[in-house]
This record gives sequence, structure tokens and C-alpha cells, in this order.
Amino acid sequence: MDEQRNDSVVFVGKKPVMSYVLTCLTLFQNGTADITLKARGRAISRAVDAAQILTKKLVPDVTVKSVELATERVTNAETGATSNVSSMEIHLSK
Repeated sequence: MDEQRNDSVVFVGKKPVMSYVLTCLTLFQNGTADITLKARGRAISRAVDAAQILTKKLVPDVTVKSVELATERVTNAETGATSNVSSMEIHLSK
């Protein structure tokens, strides 16, 4: 996973999907040409929804440049147990 400028990366979490869509729209309107949506675990579906809303409904000239899938090892701070968590990066470009 290649590093990009930090202001063009949107971390997807527990907020509503439209929150991430509006963040991406704001970045595109401010001149950012490439945006990366990053999500882990259950937030992956929210990132996919945000990318679909952007590309299919709101901004037709935005395309999905690439999608990267990975698995990260996460250690629980309380128990010390490690588990595998799926992660995804969706690269959007205008």
C-alpha cells in the first residue's frame, strides 16, 4: 500500500455513510484529484457504499482507480489476544 498525502485519505468508521461522501465531495471541490477511502472490519461495507454513491450518483467523472485488500493483525489492549482484521483501500480519482 503506497503512501499518499494524509489530507487525501479518508478513514471510514462508525459514522453514517453520507458523512464520508460529503468529506470526499469537499476534498474534490477543494482541488484534490485522488482520494483514498480506508476501512477495516465492519466499516468496509460503509466505504464501498460511499464509493458507489460518489461514482454512480453524485460525481460521474470520479472513477475507482484501484482497490486493495489486506489482512491486519490487531492486538486487543485488554486481553493481549491477537486477531486478523480485514482491511480495504479504495482509490478514487477525478
